[in-house]
This record gives sequence, structure tokens and C-alpha cells, in this order.
Amino acid sequence: MQDLLPWQRVRCRQKPFYSLLMPGYRVPALKPGELHRQEQLIKRSRFIVSLAHAPSAEAAKGFIEEMRKAYSDATHNCFAFVAGPPGDTGKAGYSDDGEPHGTAGRPMLTILLHSNVGEVVAVVTRYFGGIKLGTGGLVRAYQDLVRLGLETLPTCEHMVTARLHVAIGYPHVTLLRRMLPKYRAAIDVEDFSTDATFEILLPQENVSGFSAEVTDLTDGTAVILEE
Repeated sequence: MQDLLPWQRVRCRQKPFYSLLMPGYRVPALKPGELHRQEQLIKRSRFIVSLAHAPSAEAAKGFIEEMRKAYSDATHNCFAFVAGPPGDTGKAGYSDDGEPHGTAGRPMLTILLHSNVGEVVAVVTRYFGGIKLGTGGLVRAYQDLVRLGLETLPTCEHMVTARLHVAIGYPHVTLLRRMLPKYRAAIDVEDFSTDATFEILLPQENVSGFSAEVTDLTDGTAVILEE
């Protein structure tokens, strides 16, 4: 994943604060090092699903390795990840880890790709209980564990924004506020002294158009700075 520029931020909140900003996508609301785990017993086999936030393929692989070490005595540690927006197969990976080909990793990935959650990695650990599940049974078991984990996974909205410092005269404040929805922008901080000053968050691709319109409506008197 490309490093963010200094003025870019990832806003991740359980209840999105900037309701006017462009909708992003859901990601696990988990800090680095945190994981979400669920467990299920299927025909005496113990299945454990562990999920984490994976903003990059490297982060996903690091988590997978951690789970392999944590469950080194398990029969299998199968995994799948989508290290980008939901449905992004270009940043995805999976492994059956010794289960019959096509019965674990790929079915797990299918669930992740259609979950509407991005930047997520799932590892399903299995302790064999002595009863074979068959090909169809394995596919259902691994998919069901991923679904179980996703059903209870805390998520938040992912959004990369730009921050603008805007200073305008008081006669233009109402017009500025009216144009915010057009550019999916929101005021983060405001201050009223000699001029009205605002810190405004908006999608990076809208900065140019927004700045041009503010300059136009203030007859060139606005001061606009980008962090």
C-alpha cells in the first residue's frame, strides 16, 4: 500500500463524523496487533477463525505468520486476504495449507470478496477431530467460519481526505457552507475573528474544483492553504 502523504489521513470511526464526505468502504475496526476471533466445533473438528485489519499484503502475510506460530500444533492454518477495497482481486491471496485443493483458501476468499469489507485477512485454524468432512463439507466449514467471523467483526469507514485551511470574509460564509455538499466536504474546525477561517476535509480529487469555486465566489480574496 502506498504511503500516505503528510496532509492525507485515514479517518476510521464507528459512527462516521463527517457525514457529507464521500462514502468510503468498511474495514475492520481493529488496531495493529488486535484481532477478532470466533470458534466452532464441526463433527469433532475444532475450527477457529481469526481476522485482522490488512491495509497491505505485507500486513496480511505478517498476521498469517503470527497465526501459524500461535497455532503451530494445529492440523491446518488456511487463509485468505483482500488487502485493498472490497472485491479487489489484485491484492488478494489464499492457501489451503494442506487441505484438499480448492476446499479451504479459495472458498474463504470468495466470502471475503463478497463481504463488502476491505483490507481484511482471515485465518481458519483446524484441529482435526477424527471424522472426515468430505470435499463439500470442508468447503462449507471454512466458508461458514469466515461468515461467522465477519458477522461479529467490528468495522468502520475507511476514507482518505485532504485538509484545507480556508479564510474568507463574513459575507461569503453562507455561500461557502452551501457549496460543501457539492464537493462532499465537511468543516472540521471553524474560527471567527477578523475573517472566518475553516479547516475543511474533502476528497483529494475535489480539492482543485473546490478551491477554484471558493476563489471565484470571493472574487479572489480567499486564502486557501492545503496541509
